Amino acid sequence: MEVEWNGCRVSLVRGDITQLAVDGIVNAANSHLAGGGGVDGAIHRAGGPAIMAECRDVIRRIQRLPAGAAVATTGGNLPAKRVIHTVGPIYAQAGGDAPRLLASAYRRSLEVAVQEGLKSVAFPSISTGIYGYPIAEAAPVAIDTVRRFVMERGAPAQVIFCLFSEGDYEVYREALGKAAGGD
Repeated sequence: MEVEWNGCRVSLVRGDITQLAVDGIVNAANSHLAGGGGVDGAIHRAGGPAIMAECRDVIRRIQRLPAGAAVATTGGNLPAKRVIHTVGPIYAQAGGDAPRLLASAYRRSLEVAVQEGLKSVAFPSISTGIYGYPIAEAAPVAIDTVRRFVMERGAPAQVIFCLFSEGDYEVYREALGKAAGGD
């Protein structure tokens, strides 16, 4: 499924984000950029040690990356040139701030992508794995945040939501369909 907003193509794919040949992929990272499970672990395994080396340099400078923030590193051995690491909220701990923090993770990732000159960027479903954000609540936040950003900025040229499971893909397909019917 694909829509176009303000010259930006926004699409959904089902698959492995580490295999996408885009300018940048977004990593659903932890605040210490220490690698981990899920998407984070897959990106570090596929991208090799160069990504972790840059993550360590970032953490030496800033101590930790708070929820809603984003930084970029090399793509290492990935087809993507850059990895944008962002920290989504831990749903059970964020309470009423969860939607704001999740939106910030998507918005800051897009801001970093634009600053880095990336024309295409792919997102996983941030915070919906081990961080426990219900995907049915997270998908509309993700889609709406991207829609608002590209309507305001007209960049990047392409945004892909890469969903690993068929069930996640269907939730995002429904959210994108509803957003496409909006203004």
